Amino acid sequence: MQFKLISSIQKIVIYETKARFYVVGSNNIESRFRVLKIDRTEPQDLCVVDDKVEYTRKEIVNLLRTIESGNRTKTYQKVHKGLSEKVSAFGIVGFVRFLEGFYILLITKRRKVAMIGPHTFYKIEDTKMMYIPNDTVRYTHPDEQKYVKMFQNIDLSSNFYFSYSYDLTRTLQYNMTDCTLTDSDRENSPEKSVDDKVIGYCTPPAWKYVWNEHLLRPVLEEVHPDWLLHFIHGFIGQSKLMIYDRPVTLTLVARRSNQFAGTRFLKRGTNDKGSVANEVETEQIVIDASVSLMDKARLTSFVQLRGSIPLHWSQDVAKMVPKPPIALDQADPFGCVAGQHFNQIMRRYGAPIIVLNLVKKREKKPHESILTEEFARVIEYLNQFLPPEHSIKYVGFDMARVSKSKTSNVLHRLAEIAEYCVKKTGFYQSHPSFHCNKIRPHARQRGAVRTNCVDCLDRTNTAQFAIGKCALAFQLYSLGLLDSPMLDFDTDCARMLEDLYEGQGDTLALQYGGSQLVHRIKGYRKLAPWTSSSRDIMQTLSRYYSNAFSDADKQHAVNLFLGVYEPRENQLNLWELATDFYLHNKVCMQSPSLLRRSYTQWWDDCVYDSLPYAHEEVSKGSEEGAVVLRASKDDERVDVYWEHYRPYELTCLEDLFLFRMPNSTRDFMPKFAPTLSPFAPRVHPGRRQEEFGSTTEANPSVSGLDSTASLMSTGSEGSTDSSDSSDIEGGLEMIGDSLIQREESGFSHVSLKDLFPCMFDSYGVDIKPPNKHSTSSYKCHTQIGKNATQGLDNPATANSKNYTNLIQTSSFPMDSVFNVEPPNVNLKSKDVYQTFVRRGQNGPDPTAKAEHHFYHQYLQQSFQ
Repeated sequence: MQFKLISSIQKIVIYETKARFYVVGSNNIESRFRVLKIDRTEPQDLCVVDDKVEYTRKEIVNLLRTIESGNRTKTYQKVHKGLSEKVSAFGIVGFVRFLEGFYILLITKRRKVAMIGPHTFYKIEDTKMMYIPNDTVRYTHPDEQKYVKMFQNIDLSSNFYFSYSYDLTRTLQYNMTDCTLTDSDRENSPEKSVDDKVIGYCTPPAWKYVWNEHLLRPVLEEVHPDWLLHFIHGFIGQSKLMIYDRPVTLTLVARRSNQFAGTRFLKRGTNDKGSVANEVETEQIVIDASVSLMDKARLTSFVQLRGSIPLHWSQDVAKMVPKPPIALDQADPFGCVAGQHFNQIMRRYGAPIIVLNLVKKREKKPHESILTEEFARVIEYLNQFLPPEHSIKYVGFDMARVSKSKTSNVLHRLAEIAEYCVKKTGFYQSHPSFHCNKIRPHARQRGAVRTNCVDCLDRTNTAQFAIGKCALAFQLYSLGLLDSPMLDFDTDCARMLEDLYEGQGDTLALQYGGSQLVHRIKGYRKLAPWTSSSRDIMQTLSRYYSNAFSDADKQHAVNLFLGVYEPRENQLNLWELATDFYLHNKVCMQSPSLLRRSYTQWWDDCVYDSLPYAHEEVSKGSEEGAVVLRASKDDERVDVYWEHYRPYELTCLEDLFLFRMPNSTRDFMPKFAPTLSPFAPRVHPGRRQEEFGSTTEANPSVSGLDSTASLMSTGSEGSTDSSDSSDIEGGLEMIGDSLIQREESGFSHVSLKDLFPCMFDSYGVDIKPPNKHSTSSYKCHTQIGKNATQGLDNPATANSKNYTNLIQTSSFPMDSVFNVEPPNVNLKSKDVYQTFVRRGQNGPDPTAKAEHHFYHQYLQQSFQ
């Protein structure tokens, strides 16, 4: 068994003196402590001292008393304490310096957003920025406050996440992969003690997804690793799928890359190192939550990727138009930057790489098709030097054109592509599958699906949802929760997954484009109401305004936060630069002869030798800075009991994350559901059942117009050019493999059933003819009703004699079931009944006790 070492610093208290900051960190139960000393007498340098000693509670109290007594001063015959508590926090974000001294950033408020087994994920809710040098040595600069304000434009309380016991920068498959043990590790861990101890490891994070790397750089080598928290930026959402009484958690983790980050029109394509704009890794994790321990839990995960097209291209935003023209800035006939990009993907995910390109293929006026043609050519060139089993699979799908067609279903087409992709790459599972003939310890995902459109926002999010839905069916199938890897679209499970992907899409669109999604998943299903057009117009205007007026300031803030630009004396300020091209493409300033790579071998040898597996997983534990050790099972560094249960904290049930987590039964199941299964199709009134992946096409509207209006029918973000309708392949093109497709020529026949669906399709109820017994019973009661009112002016005055005559004149055969005679009631019983009715109306009387006794005697005699 192998577990990641848990950080022993989860609470921080800062004590202040005039000369130093004393940062005291402890674990949750406050049994282990560490101390940092930060010098405040240096005006511009950062001096941090970590003795790397662990203290007990008693030792840390004595240490603080010694520091306090050493800092006491006498002034005007009064004793003043030199040590005072400044602030308490949950972790250190990092240290930053502009033109004056250093600042320290602290997490002052956090919120639990997800759990994987016993590991907890937190979202930063609030931070505090403190200036380190004291006022007596502070050096002032006129531009300092402007840089501080620019830095604070990055809202750390917006979609930044961290964990004390789980590496959020890595995938679940990597974190569950065994570490490589060296010979010294084996010598220090004899075989006889293997059963009593487990392996604890600490590997370097994937710095590509660590957004506070620049802030940690000043103290990276000076402090103990427990002080360092690695934050990711993106989206984390979690929901609980209730399969009767069996809980299954569905988690979506989106990690944004920090290598070529920025805003929509200012960061396009790639830089000279192969890092692309808006690159996001999306991981879909499904866990059987009936077991909370990681070594016993049944976990599955699927990873996919999105990112801009890896070419040197841009759009001129000088002209105030909704769709700036696309231009290829640099010629790259050998695909050097694309080769570096795909080399990074193979290093992290292995092979095969499947590229799903959603950009338009044919247009009357070339716009997006410029990128499609060049991208396909580059991939075809790179594939010449790879063996067929490891080649890049290219799938081109003109999603915008297909969404405009009345006879095609976009999500049905994406379902076919998704099934092809998932079967090629597979997914990770930590347990033997229920449906495999041979028992395997686990299965790995090899390779990844890389989806892109122009902006990698609207179309990309819908395509990733389609792939994620197909992967979810296979994940549930491997857990033994589905009989077949098929999942209908109109189910609670699929709608819960759609809600997670919609949340991810809105979050990433706000971070990169300045507004929420314009074209949503329901729009491509042609189910969005006509009122959504006004919302789409507002989102389009919001995105246009953000791109035109505020993107420049956002880009400056991102460059400053990530350390792309570092302020220095006697150089141009960030807002004075004409362009930030040379900040993101520093290689352009060097000699071209030193930058030339092989035009044929565009991959690294170590990456190629590890295929089809990822090199990062194969070499796990052997990286520089990795720590692998043996520890007892009860060691706090590997035992997550206190991290998960926290019995020392007083909380309210309504405040618990597990109580507030979205639930399929509570939040997604409709009230009229005939079954509690989250996999049962839910057909809403007025809506036709549409199975995701079925061959049934979408219903045409009676008026001939779609319900989503013109904006929803475009199917792309900011692209309204009409495509060439002569493409009979349905906008699908593949390089490297084959995929069977249906042709779209001609018109589909519209029958009366299409316009007026049956009752079962609309309400989920099937009308069947009544059986013989029900028919006879209905006839009997009908005849009784007729006889009861026949010859009576007022049916309400019918007495018992009329009722007896009614039964006798009935045409229904007399038997003991339907011919029941009322019992005879004597006069004495009627008097007793009337007395108690009168008492209920008028209240009790003095004779109530005697009458009550008399009534009980009467009942006993009746029963005897």
